[in-house]
Amino acid sequence: MNYNNKKFIDDDEPYFDFDSFKKMVINDYKLAKISRETSILGRKEVLNGRAKFGIFGDGKEIPQLAMAKVFKNGDYRSGYYRDQTFMMAIGVLTVKSFFSQLYAHSDLEAEPVSSGRMMTSHFGTRFLNKNGNWKNLIQQKNSSADISSTAAQMPRLLGLAQASKIYKKLKNLKETHKMFSHNGNEVAFGTIGNASISEGLFWETLNAASVLQIPIILSIWDDEYGISVPNKYQFSKQNISDLLYGFHRSKKEKGIEIIRVHGYNYIDLTKTYIKADKIARKEHVPVIIHVTNLTQPQGHSTSSSHERYKSKERLEWEINNDGIKKFRDWILNFRSEINQKNYCKIANVDFLDKIDIEAKEYVKNEKEKAWEAFQKPIYKIKNEVLIILDKIQNNHEKEKWIKKYVKKYIKELHNTTKNYPTKKSVFRIARKVLYILSEDKSDIKNCLIEWVKKKYNEEQKNYSSHLYSISEKASAKITEVFPVYNDDYKVDGRIVLRENFDKLLELHPDLLIFGEDVGQIGDVNQGLEGLQKKYGKIRIFDTGIRESTILGQGIGLAMRGLRPIVEIQYIDYILYALQIMSDDLACLQYRTKGGQKAPVIIRTRGHRLEGIWHSGSPMGGIINYLRGILVLVPRNMVKAAGFYNTLLYGDDPALVVECLNGYRIKEKLPKNLGLFRTPIGIVEKTRTGEDITMVTYGSTWRIVSEAAEELSKININSEIIDIQSLLPFDLKKDIVKSLQKTNRLLIIDEDVPGGASAYILQKILEEQNGYYYLDSPPVTITAKEHRPPYGSDGDYFSKPSVENIVEKVLTIMNDS
Repeated sequence: MNYNNKKFIDDDEPYFDFDSFKKMVINDYKLAKISRETSILGRKEVLNGRAKFGIFGDGKEIPQLAMAKVFKNGDYRSGYYRDQTFMMAIGVLTVKSFFSQLYAHSDLEAEPVSSGRMMTSHFGTRFLNKNGNWKNLIQQKNSSADISSTAAQMPRLLGLAQASKIYKKLKNLKETHKMFSHNGNEVAFGTIGNASISEGLFWETLNAASVLQIPIILSIWDDEYGISVPNKYQFSKQNISDLLYGFHRSKKEKGIEIIRVHGYNYIDLTKTYIKADKIARKEHVPVIIHVTNLTQPQGHSTSSSHERYKSKERLEWEINNDGIKKFRDWILNFRSEINQKNYCKIANVDFLDKIDIEAKEYVKNEKEKAWEAFQKPIYKIKNEVLIILDKIQNNHEKEKWIKKYVKKYIKELHNTTKNYPTKKSVFRIARKVLYILSEDKSDIKNCLIEWVKKKYNEEQKNYSSHLYSISEKASAKITEVFPVYNDDYKVDGRIVLRENFDKLLELHPDLLIFGEDVGQIGDVNQGLEGLQKKYGKIRIFDTGIRESTILGQGIGLAMRGLRPIVEIQYIDYILYALQIMSDDLACLQYRTKGGQKAPVIIRTRGHRLEGIWHSGSPMGGIINYLRGILVLVPRNMVKAAGFYNTLLYGDDPALVVECLNGYRIKEKLPKNLGLFRTPIGIVEKTRTGEDITMVTYGSTWRIVSEAAEELSKININSEIIDIQSLLPFDLKKDIVKSLQKTNRLLIIDEDVPGGASAYILQKILEEQNGYYYLDSPPVTITAKEHRPPYGSDGDYFSKPSVENIVEKVLTIMNDS
């Protein structure tokens, strides 16, 4: 081949000479070897005890180098935890930071992905600055934070890609959102392992992507196993590409472009990704690249050995077909014709051997730098403790038993931190010493107490911060704005929501609302009636019945600077999306230590409908799974509208549960629509009394209010507190102030026994010290353990009723 007249990669690409081509190949080989050595040494670090667990990207190096060639600034990755070569190739991961993550180094400078919070090979880039505000994301290469749950990276991929399509069509956002998109030219890159395509999330996402026609390039890394289980047990057909063929686009029908390529063929891989990029970026068509014949040289992870489940023949095949070995052979056999007698080669054996040696040495040195940096703060606190312990030992010459134990603990501290130091080992010794000094009154003991307290609090921030937003837009910082009314004219609750959503869509041009039946009919309860016609199908739109990926769209869109409200039609259907809400959205800010956020608002409805389905109130499960998401339970639609107004001003993700039986209840219509704000984390006293405090939320508030009226007829004055916000809960501790007056507590909740009521009790009694003020035991009234049966009688005998509440209050009053 005459390099002066031919192209090496693609006929549509600009010419580049052989020297440039050669440099690219050599650099790729170097990086492939560095990544492989990182995997090998990473496994050794786990096996020798320096790290807890390892999962690596060995065997996937060559296709990831090809993928990196088309990944541009402003693009996004939603990936699989084997993409280390890709992350290195795009310049957002170093060998040193990889090992810092392996050691769980809690310094954000050393481990900028998660500050040691996520296990190894879980990657991401920082979308936010230190103040929690957005960076300019089109000036950097972006990776959403990885998630361990298989295929759970798929739903958010939809939103990351759909944002490009929306930015391309909503021209009014071109200037206001220029740090998030460049005219919608960004592509979302997804990666997944072959076995994970068995998950429903994969198929739900694939179907949605095909319908939406959005710029996705999804790579399936196929090494023919899922831990120990081969492909024949994972899915039908012999080949993934064949299985996916029904999605393949044709001249008559839209669909997905599907390409199959060998994972060791460097040139074919590069051409494939260039082709895929053109289709996805220019045509906004999703592309699947099925990368076959990959290997997994070290097995699935450090928790098992693949020699246990792979045949001798398969292991030999993997050795012979290793991607780097094939790449090396191709380099050595490459010939580029200059003329009939002369050829250009890329490299010879000696040159590549030298690269191999240098890569091994480089990774070893970077690993040791990471280990040294990880040890340094541990040895610092160890030495601080040793100084104090020496003083304690010297200060207790007469108390030989104390001196004996302190000497023992000093020796133990030296031994436990000698080879594999941890902060835990230092703090355990320091606190053990305090146990034996429990009766001691010395100043040096107080010195140790202060040290433990101060340092423990400092370290706690390394491991417990950033569950919620810390920016100036954190929802808990937003003050209340009261609704203003012109007169006493009342409308259906749904009208309050509709008119408020109308104003919000006007005030926030980046607001999108979507879900099942949201667009054309304006949701099943008409809270969005007529708004699609007014604002268009880009901003108000219907989706298929697929809750997990509806939520995933919201997460991805919110990550890209848009403000989505996603509707899950009923609270029961939240269960379909609960895993994504919990494993991805709820812990996103936490697991990235403030590096990423997705302020998506989830709108749903529940409570008091009659029947086994749609009538449940699974709040106990929700509040326990969703720490990191605000859980808001407004009692009426004015309160709900105020929450939406607050949330769109803030930047926390939230779940708003509207009262299902409240859409036809009459309420006054505020005139400051879109502007009044319901405060988050603040309870409201809706009735004043001095005999008993009744705490509730949502639809049950109306039942409680009716019961209070009945009680007032017999001279029992109840104080009613509407919680409003379960997460966060009563930030001002107003409930305990009520108990100081009434000395009696009744919690009414339509969740199952021990559900949200147990959570509420813990908050009031333990965190607010409410038990100090009670003259009688606290009492809960909840629904039965089973779901409510159909019909009004089923509701009456299954959930708290007015009569239940009145009778329970009478019992409490008579017993105290």
